[in-house]
Amino acid sequence: MGKLPVIELFLLSLCLLIISVSVGSSDDHLVTCLAPDREALMDFKTGLHDPNNVLSSWRGNNCCEWHGIECDNSTKAVVAVDLHHPYVFDDRYAFWNLSGEIRPSLMGLKSLRLLDLSFNNFDGISIPEFFGSLENLQYLNLSNAGFSGLIPAHLGNLSHLKVLDLEKRADSSNEFYADNFQWITGLVSLEHLVMDQVNLSLVKDWAGALNQLPSIVELHLSGCYLSGYIPSVPSLNFSSLVVMDLSFNNFYSKIPDGLVNISSLQHIDMTKSNLHGRIPLGLGEMPNLLLLDLSWNYDLTANCSQLFQKRWEKIQVIDLSINNLYGKLPMSLGDMTSLTRLYLDSNAIEGGIPSSTGKLCNLNSFSLSGNKMTGNLPEILERTQTCPFKKPLHDLQYFVLGTNKLSGKIPYWIGQLENIVRLDLGDNLFQGHIPISFGSLRNLVILYLQNNKLDGTLPESLGQLSSLSEFDISSNQLGGIISQIHFSKLINLRYLDLSSNLFIVNISSNWMPPFQVEDLIMRSCILGPSFPSWLRSQKGITTLNLSNASISDSIPNWFWMRMTTFIFLSLSQNQFSGQIPESIGEICGSLFTIDLSSNNFIGRIPSSLGNCSVLYQLDLSNNNLSGAIPNSLGQLQRLRLLHLSDNRLSGNLPPSFMNLSSLRTLDLGNNELFGGIPSWIGDRFGNLAILDLRSNAFFGEIPHELSKLSSLQVLDLGENDLSGNIPASFGDLKALTPRKRGLMEADVQRDEYHRIPSGSNNDEGKYQERLVVNAKGQSLNYTTTLYLVTNIDLSGNNLSGRIPHELTKLSLLVYLNLSRNHLIGSIPESISNMIQLSSLDLSSNQLTGSIPQNLSSLSSLGYLNLSFNNLSGPSLTQVTQQLSKHLHLLGTLISMVVPFL
Repeated sequence: MGKLPVIELFLLSLCLLIISVSVGSSDDHLVTCLAPDREALMDFKTGLHDPNNVLSSWRGNNCCEWHGIECDNSTKAVVAVDLHHPYVFDDRYAFWNLSGEIRPSLMGLKSLRLLDLSFNNFDGISIPEFFGSLENLQYLNLSNAGFSGLIPAHLGNLSHLKVLDLEKRADSSNEFYADNFQWITGLVSLEHLVMDQVNLSLVKDWAGALNQLPSIVELHLSGCYLSGYIPSVPSLNFSSLVVMDLSFNNFYSKIPDGLVNISSLQHIDMTKSNLHGRIPLGLGEMPNLLLLDLSWNYDLTANCSQLFQKRWEKIQVIDLSINNLYGKLPMSLGDMTSLTRLYLDSNAIEGGIPSSTGKLCNLNSFSLSGNKMTGNLPEILERTQTCPFKKPLHDLQYFVLGTNKLSGKIPYWIGQLENIVRLDLGDNLFQGHIPISFGSLRNLVILYLQNNKLDGTLPESLGQLSSLSEFDISSNQLGGIISQIHFSKLINLRYLDLSSNLFIVNISSNWMPPFQVEDLIMRSCILGPSFPSWLRSQKGITTLNLSNASISDSIPNWFWMRMTTFIFLSLSQNQFSGQIPESIGEICGSLFTIDLSSNNFIGRIPSSLGNCSVLYQLDLSNNNLSGAIPNSLGQLQRLRLLHLSDNRLSGNLPPSFMNLSSLRTLDLGNNELFGGIPSWIGDRFGNLAILDLRSNAFFGEIPHELSKLSSLQVLDLGENDLSGNIPASFGDLKALTPRKRGLMEADVQRDEYHRIPSGSNNDEGKYQERLVVNAKGQSLNYTTTLYLVTNIDLSGNNLSGRIPHELTKLSLLVYLNLSRNHLIGSIPESISNMIQLSSLDLSSNQLTGSIPQNLSSLSSLGYLNLSFNNLSGPSLTQVTQQLSKHLHLLGTLISMVVPFL
């Protein structure tokens, strides 16, 4: 939250006042320089490094005419040295900064009232202690000037000082701190104190010290590492305090009760300061309060109905976002007639938007995204005769209601918000058509309508929005034909998401779009059968998602050459043919995601993909690729997700893969790979959550090192030629065992730490990781709920020996398939510990003995197959009946294959 304009002007006006009182109004040529002052300045200059000749005017006898110097008109003494960097935000003046040594000759300026060295670079030197001897100083600004070390307590001698600005640049690595505030109490004339980013973690009773400053007007202590409880002061002396900024600290405190008694306060900023408890209702009765920012505190609470019933007489800005506000917005919200900006995002506010909102004539921003709001938007907004405009909310530019549960039709008055810049109604339950009047919102830059239930066609009038930059209508029920008319004047369009609707894109092959888009997401739109040649005109695409777009064509060569700017590319679920060119490695330097899955690509995987050094996700699954997996893929050290399943790949697993230490998914199932499973998988892949080597020709024993995979949730080695015993150490797979309490706890909660990361939140293109899990006698496709899956499948191998009882420690396992092996012995009695089991398949082995009766306690079990074993005993019928009865009472659907005796 920026400072109010009145605050920004305060420093400037005070600075000018200090100078003007001394200088008067006479012409400069009448003022000559005192010789001692000139000598002091010349000596001061010798200590400075001035690469840009800022002080080139410092020559001759009359120092009153030098850059940054002001003199008293009557005494001719130097009263101001202002050498601040005036072009700090202009890269053309990067070398303007002064640096070097600050020489004590400045003490020779006996009448100095203003010293400003801000925004220079003194490269970590300490503030000179002799500054405390400049006894007439009224204005001292050393902000963002590269000072470090302990702030000298000698500054407390400056009894005439009105302004002290010691703000540290946020990106500076220099340690700049104070160890106490006793010296502050000596600044009896201080009105303006700025110490943002200065480390005050060692300061005790800072509030008590500041309370001894009777004239303080502005207090800025943002990001000062203040912690603990905000101390209460018995009697407050802040009768002149206008601005209080304590933002970005770590207090762990309630808001002090006495704060509401400081009637002079206009600006309160306590953003992200780890505050908790109730927001004092008295804040709404403060007579001069203009700005209140308590955002990002998470645990501040208030009932909106009570909080906004107060007068809020002059309030202009309220930001209470990312807290725990609850209740409904009252109709009295419309009485806050001075309000310009209201931010209540990410709370727990319920109900709807009151119609009285229309009376807020000055409202510029209205943001309530991420709440629990329900119901329809008001069909008609209230108006008041005091508003100078006929239409309500004339000045509204930002209207953000995304991620709620608002429903009904979008009301007509939204289409009349002629000054609206950002309109966000996404992630709600709105129905009906998009109003044609939206095409009249000529100032609209951002339009988000995604994830609703909107139907009908896309209004052609939207093509008239020449200011529109971001447009998202994905995941609705819209349909019809998208033509060139829809984009005719969208010259500023940069982000377009039409995905997951029923659109048919009918655009001429020689169309030249009026825009240069950066993010284009048209997943599940019908674009085909030909490749959209109009993409050739787009030279700056970073995100492209044309998945499931009904394209059956080869990819033209020009497209591959356009990929130099791409960050995200998905062409999955089409019918693209041909080979992936070897040259892809020359133009993929910025790509984070490549998804070419579910197409008809043939040939080998290009070895040049190893040059895609920042690649995060690579999905080439479900194609007709053949040959060996290139050893060069082991160079992709940032790779997290690798899907190469359902191809015709052959050969061994490349040894270079042991370098892929960031890998979280390795999916190589349904290929023709062979050889032993390398033991280094368990040693090198500490983050691996999914390992799928299913339906290949791997042989040999299962490495016991796989049990070191502490994040593993899915292990599928089914349909190979593996032999030997099931490693008992599999019982130590940490992600499948609870980290708290005993194994028999019925209320085991799946730990967030173990959840498989979803790729969809990492890219604007919305890559959706997919995995097929063979369970319950069928193939189950998982996408959005993949993070919930826990599975071990060792079926269809040549495994022998007993089922290790250690395996039953995996109480978070949902699917277990050991079928079609040569396992012997009995089913472990401790299998009842596997309380999350939904599917258990032990069929087609050589198991003997009785079925454990405690199987009936597995309340989540929905599929059980024990057929084709040598199980025996009188308990068989009893167990199956108990299990069926128990699950029937729970309303659980169970498929059960009765064992052959």
